[in-house]
Amino acid sequence: MALDELSKFREEYRNGSLSVQEMNHNPFAMFARWFQDAVSASVREPNAMSLATATPDGRPSVRMVLLKNADEQGFVFYTNYNSRKAGEISDSGFASVLFFWQELERQVRIEGKVEKVSAEESDAYFSERPFESRIGAIISPQSQVIPGREFIERGMDALRSSSSEFLLKRPEYWGGYRIIPETFEFWQGRENRLHDRFQYKRMPNGWVIHRLAP
Repeated sequence: MALDELSKFREEYRNGSLSVQEMNHNPFAMFARWFQDAVSASVREPNAMSLATATPDGRPSVRMVLLKNADEQGFVFYTNYNSRKAGEISDSGFASVLFFWQELERQVRIEGKVEKVSAEESDAYFSERPFESRIGAIISPQSQVIPGREFIERGMDALRSSSSEFLLKRPEYWGGYRIIPETFEFWQGRENRLHDRFQYKRMPNGWVIHRLAP
């Protein structure tokens, strides 16, 4: 279908529904349940999430990253601390992520403050990465202009040939961030675009749940 026919795309969502009675009082437990549903449904990369950040003057940017840890402390991903996303996080202190599990016709949105994880936590994760993924993190000046692909390929080859897998350490410019949620939104697609949407909002005495209009 051509781009000038995009208005003809139609998809009806019929896989499920969501009621307030199904909502766990704890949004982290609710997320864990839906994440396991996505794994059981063989969703490809269920931990892939769109990360949205913004500049101080409100110019947004978004990209895909991978969730690498989740608990009631927050949601953790890893990146280069000199990247564009890192600069925007440093400026604002906030970010939003979106999980979309098409096979289940579900999405989850999370918004909150962002902080760096400890150096020890970043070291532990870095040591678990495949050898060549660690090399890639070291040699890539993420988000910066480079003269060509040969630049990173030469860097990859040089470090691969000169380094031992057991001596390769995490660089200080690479590590994790933790998103500390202030709001969650759970979305279940429904027919006629009358989707079910529930928002959790963090309050001083706990989480409050609201149904939102589709």
